Amino acid sequence: MNEDQIFHGIGAFIRTQRELANLSLRQLSALANVSNPYLSQIERGIHKPSAEVLKNIANALQLQAETFFAQAGLLDKDIAADSAGKVESSIKLDPNLSSDQKETMIRIYRGFVAPR
Repeated sequence: MNEDQIFHGIGAFIRTQRELANLSLRQLSALANVSNPYLSQIERGIHKPSAEVLKNIANALQLQAETFFAQAGLLDKDIAADSAGKVESSIKLDPNLSSDQKETMIRIYRGFVAPR
């Protein structure tokens, strides 16, 4: 995968996350402290954002930066797997969930992050 394909993929990932969060482009740009036109260009794969900009976008979307970078294809699979382990550990340690709820959430999570 070449660099242009990577950044086009990151843009598509950001757009998907923004839409899942029910945020307009303008709302996300304000939350991430980046200009509306710049965010639009990132989403279309025209600009290659810095790590700082990506971190701001991740924070605005309420995603952990490591998870965001891994899902965007910027971290290797070992780090992504470590992130998945942290998510499952967090679910298992949550005292507000019953055992059945924990098992269900882990199954759902694994279904979302399973390789396609």
